[in-house]
Amino acid sequence: MSASSPDSRPPSIGRRTLLGAAAAAAPAVLGVATPSAAVPDAAGSTAASVAPTARKKPRALPGGGDLGPNVIVFDPSTPGIQARLDEVFRQQESAQFGTGRYALLFKPGTYHGLNAQLGFYTSIAGLGLSPDDTTINGDVTVDAGWFNGNATQNFWRSAENLALVPVNGTNRWAVAQAAPFRRMHVRGGLNLSPTGYGWASGGYIADSRIDGQVGPYSQQQWYTRDSAIGSWLNGVWNMVFSGVEGAPAQSFPNPPYTTLDTTPISREKPFLYLQGNDYRVFLPEKRTNARGVTWGNGTPRGTSLPLSQFYVARPGVSAATLNEALTQGLHLLLTPGIYHLDRPIQVNRANTVVLGLGYATLIPDGGVTAVKVADVDGVRLAGFLVDAGPVNSATLLEIGPRGASRDHSANPTTVQDVFVRIGGAGPGKATTSMVINSRHTIVDHTWVWRADHGEGVGWETNRADYGVVVNGDDVLATGLFVEHFNKYDVQWNGQRGRTIFFQNEKAYDAPNQAAIQNGSLKGYAAYKVGDGVTTHEGWGLGSYCYYNVDPTIVQHHGFAAPVRPGVRFHNLLVVSLGGNGQYECVINDTGSPTSGTSTVPSTVVSYP
Repeated sequence: MSASSPDSRPPSIGRRTLLGAAAAAAPAVLGVATPSAAVPDAAGSTAASVAPTARKKPRALPGGGDLGPNVIVFDPSTPGIQARLDEVFRQQESAQFGTGRYALLFKPGTYHGLNAQLGFYTSIAGLGLSPDDTTINGDVTVDAGWFNGNATQNFWRSAENLALVPVNGTNRWAVAQAAPFRRMHVRGGLNLSPTGYGWASGGYIADSRIDGQVGPYSQQQWYTRDSAIGSWLNGVWNMVFSGVEGAPAQSFPNPPYTTLDTTPISREKPFLYLQGNDYRVFLPEKRTNARGVTWGNGTPRGTSLPLSQFYVARPGVSAATLNEALTQGLHLLLTPGIYHLDRPIQVNRANTVVLGLGYATLIPDGGVTAVKVADVDGVRLAGFLVDAGPVNSATLLEIGPRGASRDHSANPTTVQDVFVRIGGAGPGKATTSMVINSRHTIVDHTWVWRADHGEGVGWETNRADYGVVVNGDDVLATGLFVEHFNKYDVQWNGQRGRTIFFQNEKAYDAPNQAAIQNGSLKGYAAYKVGDGVTTHEGWGLGSYCYYNVDPTIVQHHGFAAPVRPGVRFHNLLVVSLGGNGQYECVINDTGSPTSGTSTVPSTVVSYP
């Protein structure tokens, strides 16, 4: 699509076209074994001790160990690196709903002549403390040849902690949702569009330095946080920056740039690295009023844990075993693969880390919740996918129990690159996907998606009424992508909530106007602030409709909030894609309606 007119999409299919059943993944690619680690020594450990000896307990689970066959580790002397990268890509390129999961890890050093093409459920990362410790003279590429040049389905892949020197001076990263680009140094430019400048709908960059120009071209929206860029080329609908050196000036809606000088609170995602021959996990410290990268002046600030303090989980392990490891005081490292859970993973200890590699995927069976976090300080959840099971779950992810009220301002819980899917890979149902009850939680980049294509998809087949429900006070969301829910995509009941960047599409598959009727209102808002909320603020929020089953459906507004001085929004937009459904207003009863078949945003710069 062109940057100004993405309205030529065919009326008979969704923007993300049904792909059909994905083939089962091929046998796992063999990886390089990683060093074993000893059982944790409690001396000097920040983890809690094992359960009291007064009761009979099972044999202690070991910490550390091998990372498994789907974590593939390279060093500069490894033979056949390109062939191995190509092998994984051939398997994963179009396996949108397949079972393969891979993490490609590069030890510190310099690599030459590589092009790491990334397919589905593939993460690539360096193993240094700084991106500049691991340099690839070559590219880490995402393109859309598998989907005829359309990049709107390039989900579930990531790049992290590498320096790139692109062969032609510009690296191509044409991704959609759930594809973070974190802690990267591009010694050149970054092109966010597919070859041919086809449709694109992303995306997220954090803690990265791009020395040259970032060119989004056809990207409909993008969020960049706490980074440094040479320049930014253009914008289509909604380009948001917070704490970005070199960001364009505030100018919404023309060009559609929302620019905040700093990010009010941020804490970067935990990451695996090598210290000598030993694996460790680095935990970056919290920053307030953050701007620029965390790694620009040598060693980053934060703390570090040895792998021996982690239970290194493999697919097939039971939820009971994972919970036993947590009870012992171990953290969790989820290696790539699919984990079926017959009970929730229960995180009860402050400062626990649950870190996934290679899009480790949790499937709750029998209607259970996948992960529950107690009302404690400093939990870090990062880097995994929760995929709803066929029996309806009341919730999939709960941060804090109902009624949680403790002050966590000094040490909040962070939820980063934790993604949720209902349907697509098969039947799935959940009443509410993600519930945030704990105060001061930071949700930093999530895509919560009720599938609009794939297997097990239909208005009632993958029923999911609510995407994200925030009940806790003082919650901050940076990079919030929530799409296609049957009712409210986001319902925010807590006080003093803040959202920087929101991307939404209303459910494509509503059968008729009556199916979305919300009392006297036409449709449920994409983002609803509770009637009792007195303070809330949002920057750079967009909602799109594409009611392709019944294009006559009317959505009254994209956003709903109580009219109070303390409830404020900046730079809102709604878009009808090709006239398949219409919005009457942007927020409450304010803002012009969308117009005919023109895919042109209706905007509100400031509300109230």
